[in-house]
Amino acid sequence: MFDGIDLSKINLNDIMGQVQNMTNKAKEENASKVFTSKAGGGMVSLSINGNSEVIDLQIDDSLLEDKDSLQILLISAMNDVIKQSDENKKMMAMSMMSGMGSFGQNK
Repeated sequence: MFDGIDLSKINLNDIMGQVQNMTNKAKEENASKVFTSKAGGGMVSLSINGNSEVIDLQIDDSLLEDKDSLQILLISAMNDVIKQSDENKKMMAMSMMSGMGSFGQNK
């Protein structure tokens, strides 16, 4: 499993520092990404950033009198936008893992 890697030269503190730096960078990048979902033909629009924080919610006035429809459309929009954000996080994690391939190797 560790063929070709000299484990005696691995500094865990350096590796953990690099992982922490990569994690902080990913959080910063995610904060600037915006994911938007619309439901009911645009009657509900929900936007979140890459850290899954809601940054915008638009509701058509006609839905304010129809609580059941509003709930259904909000749930639909929330599930969709969370799925978008989760897919982005998976892609970023895979990217981070591929970037970790150089740990423990002499440069």
